[in-house]
Amino acid sequence: MEYLIQYALFLAKIVTVVVAIGVVIALVVSAGMKNQGRGDKGHLEVTKLNDKFDELADVVKDAVLPEHVVKLEEKDKKKRDKEEKKKLKAALKSKGDTDSDEQQRKRVFVLDFVGDIKASATDELRETVTAVLSIASDKDEVVVRLESPGGMVHSYGLASSQLKRVTSKGLALTVCVDKVAASGGYMMACVGQKIVSAPFAIIGSIGVVAQLPNFHRLLKKHDVDYEMLTAGEYKRTLTMFGENTEKGREKFVEDLEDTHVLFKDFIAQNREQVDVEAVATGETWFGSRALEKNLVDAIETSDQYLLNMKDEADIFEVAFVNKKSIAEKLGVSAEKAVERAILKVVQSVNNRIFS
Repeated sequence: MEYLIQYALFLAKIVTVVVAIGVVIALVVSAGMKNQGRGDKGHLEVTKLNDKFDELADVVKDAVLPEHVVKLEEKDKKKRDKEEKKKLKAALKSKGDTDSDEQQRKRVFVLDFVGDIKASATDELRETVTAVLSIASDKDEVVVRLESPGGMVHSYGLASSQLKRVTSKGLALTVCVDKVAASGGYMMACVGQKIVSAPFAIIGSIGVVAQLPNFHRLLKKHDVDYEMLTAGEYKRTLTMFGENTEKGREKFVEDLEDTHVLFKDFIAQNREQVDVEAVATGETWFGSRALEKNLVDAIETSDQYLLNMKDEADIFEVAFVNKKSIAEKLGVSAEKAVERAILKVVQSVNNRIFS
């Protein structure tokens, strides 16, 4: 009996702690929701990648090379930088300030786009493109590191239009794909004058798909009526709960085909070198195979592409960082915790299977 009492007290303590934590979280979430919408939505962050590359190289040099060699290299680098500045200053002075743009070093602006089914990152892309276009000249280049399996047509149409703003201003646009640019993702990628793909990145899926379940027979079996009132013959073609007609299906497929035609036309306008009819089958290809079909222009990772330009250009990573409320931060933390737990279980199962 005494054991049961102690156990009950222990449970009461646990419940009290859980309730207290719940109350604290509720208060924090409530405060976050009240503050949501106040102040600015976010801010731009600009990072010079040349400095990042130099820092990485310096760390390796310090660990590998003798100290006197490192000092000599640093001395030579400072000397070269000083001479380059002198040459630039002399050139500007002789030609006048009006020609300063001609002497300006090429700038590369790096933007990231990680897409979901709704292309939610389009809002951030809009901000970064606007910021870059306000300062970039026709000598500069914009590099977009793109990762997306595609999604809603209208959402990715808008995202593609944001990239089109870059080329319309006469700027060079390069799209780098390290993992996937399929369907709507490829719709965005094809806007670039150059598409650089990693060897095993997934490219293509130039097609349109729509699917939905239908519960009409289940409802009918349980004597449940479903009514849908519309004005306009094709206001609704297929429905989840009503009885679908052959005429409705035909119209639905007709709309899908029309969307596919628009998709193919968009690819043809932006990549004339592609045999659209041959690749618009909904198939995907790895980067190396996509190169053979002219879906991409080069096989290389985005890291190497940028690293190759560090000596001839100033490379700036431009990102728009959204201001998250406390509630959103808690949600992200919880999501990451669940994701880690699931990955741990999957990894454990894999280890047992393959060990």
